[in-house]
Amino acid sequence: MSKKYILQKSPFIVPTDDGKHIAEHFGLATDGNNDLSIAHMVAPPGWSEPFQTPDFDEYTLVVRGRKQFIIDNEKIVLQAGESIKVHKHTRVQYSNPFDEECEYVAICLPAFSMESVNREP
Repeated sequence: MSKKYILQKSPFIVPTDDGKHIAEHFGLATDGNNDLSIAHMVAPPGWSEPFQTPDFDEYTLVVRGRKQFIIDNEKIVLQAGESIKVHKHTRVQYSNPFDEECEYVAICLPAFSMESVNREP
C-alpha cells in the first residue's frame, strides 16, 4: 500500500537576487507538479517585481506585515490575516514599499513557472 500523504520538510529554496526569500513547498521546482504550487515567501522592505500578466490564478495570504498589489491601475494593500485571489491573465505588480518585512504564502493554479508568469521587461 502506498503512502496516503507527502510530508514536505525540505522545500526548494529559489535563488533570487532581490533579497526575497522563496521556499517552494510544492510545485514544478520541488516535485514536478504542474497543477499547483505553494510557496512561503518573505519580501524585504522596498522589494518590488515588474508588472506581469500570469497564465495562472494566484492566491496570496499575508502572514506578517503588508503587501501591495497594483491590479489594472488599482492599488490594494493587504494586511496580516488578509488574502486575495488574482485571476490569471490579469496585469499585476507585487511589492513591499513599506519599512518592514512582508511574510506571505502564495498558491498558484496551475503551478508557477518563469515561462507562464509573463513579466514585463
